[in-house]
Amino acid sequence: MKLLNIGFGSMVAAGRVLAIVAPDSAPIKRCIQEARDRGMLIDASYGRKTQAVILMDTDHVILSAIPTETICARWMDKQGSEEEKK
Repeated sequence: MKLLNIGFGSMVAAGRVLAIVAPDSAPIKRCIQEARDRGMLIDASYGRKTQAVILMDTDHVILSAIPTETICARWMDKQGSEEEKK
């Protein structure tokens, strides 16, 4: 299992990530609120401004203070390294 660094020492399973999105749009804000209501929200932003929202296949929604582009680049590196090993 490959882990993806989402900032401040927090990691998520790279293979379980469905999407990495910006938190600006109304549908994503609704998704965050619904996850909070269901108890499925994980706030890994450590009190900083949320810059990325990570949607997991387990229905968890994770907030990160690391920019979307940075997390996406890290995720793509993990995916690329798996393909090289095969």
